[in-house]
Amino acid sequence: MSNRVTLNDPITVDGQQVTEIELRRPKVRDQLLAEKSGGGPGEQEVSIFSNLSGLPQEAIQDLDLADYLQLQEVYRGFFD
Repeated sequence: MSNRVTLNDPITVDGQQVTEIELRRPKVRDQLLAEKSGGGPGEQEVSIFSNLSGLPQEAIQDLDLADYLQLQEVYRGFFD
């Protein structure tokens, strides 16, 4: 399984168009950082995706929901 998602609806980050997002494998520290960030499960997931992709949380929040669902699939794939 690929850990890269091609966005159906690209986003702009720091003036650059982002058409793909790659997630690295998660570490325990990513989970701990997300828990420390507070908020509900959705906000913690955004924090994790931000850490794993290197993109700011605002960029993850700006994703089209269909693209976000693809990121969730990639993330779940790390645990199969």
